[in-house]
Amino acid sequence: METYPVDIDPRQLVRWVRAECETAPAPFRVSASRRREVREIAARSETHFGDQEREDLTEIATIATLDIAPVDASDGWLLSVVVEDEAGPRVSDGDTGGEEGQQIDVGTFDNEFIRAGRGIANVMAEVEGPVARARVTRLLHTIEKNQHKRHHGSSKQA
Repeated sequence: METYPVDIDPRQLVRWVRAECETAPAPFRVSASRRREVREIAARSETHFGDQEREDLTEIATIATLDIAPVDASDGWLLSVVVEDEAGPRVSDGDTGGEEGQQIDVGTFDNEFIRAGRGIANVMAEVEGPVARARVTRLLHTIEKNQHKRHHGSSKQA
């Protein structure tokens, strides 16, 4: 499995996928989730925190992920939009672990993270070889042109 960053506007990708998934049958398997991570504050000169302050503070980040895969898993690809929203330092309550992930719908992912401009969004692709990579490349060109198909089959035909 090869993973690489994709140069596409996450807002455009999410908007296009939402429109495609409103058709029947849906051409993709789409899932979204969010989770909270509690992190220790790293020792950096720009934070001006001493050792005691860093022990009393933690940093909170919300990680939201939208996974887009073909209905036919044998197509061998996955696109992921990952948004990391750091809420910043807060007083530690002793909780050092992350919160379990929560499934959300695509509309919630779009509204809370993409449209709201929360955090930093990145798009990644995972492919199982050159054929799957070519499928993802064709799909990305279709998204960039904002083209929608009326009748969907396997992405092998796209």
